[in-house]
Amino acid sequence: MADDGAAPLGLPAKGFFLSLEGIDGCGKTTQVRLLTERLSREGLEPLMAREPGGTQVGDLVRGVLLEARQLQMQPLTELLLFFASRAENAQQVIRPALRDGRIVVCDRFTDASVAYQGHGRGLGGKLVESLKTLVLGDLEPDLTIWLDIPVGTALARAFARLGDQDRMESLGPEFFRRVRGGYAKIAADNPSRVLRIDASGTASHVADRVYKAVAAALDARNMSAARS
Repeated sequence: MADDGAAPLGLPAKGFFLSLEGIDGCGKTTQVRLLTERLSREGLEPLMAREPGGTQVGDLVRGVLLEARQLQMQPLTELLLFFASRAENAQQVIRPALRDGRIVVCDRFTDASVAYQGHGRGLGGKLVESLKTLVLGDLEPDLTIWLDIPVGTALARAFARLGDQDRMESLGPEFFRRVRGGYAKIAADNPSRVLRIDASGTASHVADRVYKAVAAALDARNMSAARS
């Protein structure tokens, strides 16, 4: 499908779009970094993207979402802010990189909104899907790695890392059980795109599992990563 640079629909013919997902404390951001570094060593020149953020507007939105910890933000407001950041990220960062044939490794994408706002906040998946179609067309990852971990383990990790509870993590275990359930439904509904990986091991062991899955997907697209 043609890409006119305004609001193109469909994935470009070149490039590979990979997202990593999971509840807070699953080790996702660490795995994004480790994977990007490993692909770089293979000479594949991946681009690391993140959500929210990654652009000037996106970083401003990120500040509102992550720093305004005491605000009682409406769930719909939160969802719209995430999609505002995502729209900028898609147009300014992700689409251009894919057009150039690059591998994009994204720290969360639309699945996070389905899981967190759709299931965790109770807004429902249909609303999120409608916004996805409006904002992104049919742009979605070629492969999504879901780093799955028990809620108790994830929150213990998150609290140890932060030293206190931020606006998301202060919501408690039941919220994150709903989010984890949302990710499980996404995986069940999209078996050809979403791959569940157990994230309860050490960072290096999880990184090996992630890399093996990504290398296989890249090989299938003739964008091979060397095996080790």
